[in-house]
Amino acid sequence: MDMVESIGTASDRVVATLMTGLEIEFGRGAGEALAHRFLKAESIDFHWDARVDERWIGTYESSDDDEFELERIAICGRLGGTWFCATMLVDGDGNAHGMTGRRTFGSLAGARKEMLDAH
Repeated sequence: MDMVESIGTASDRVVATLMTGLEIEFGRGAGEALAHRFLKAESIDFHWDARVDERWIGTYESSDDDEFELERIAICGRLGGTWFCATMLVDGDGNAHGMTGRRTFGSLAGARKEMLDAH
């Protein structure tokens, strides 16, 4: 039997597992603080991996002479139990390089509406 789990549910489980592991290693109370620091440091990758939907907005116009082009992609997803919408900068291979904005929502419907309205 195959088990299908949404990325949002899986990301919530990963965050909980990370916090538990950090509490075992560094003590009760430290786990949550360290998990938040870790998530902040890797925020771009975590948000990109936690997306449940995405929409291409357009090419990212950079003032730098980058060696590769980036695209602006609006995404919505769930991370740490919270629904979000974000605008990501993504290369042609699908790797996220930046996040230019993020808002949180109480539901998938709110996050998806924001994603669809992004420009």
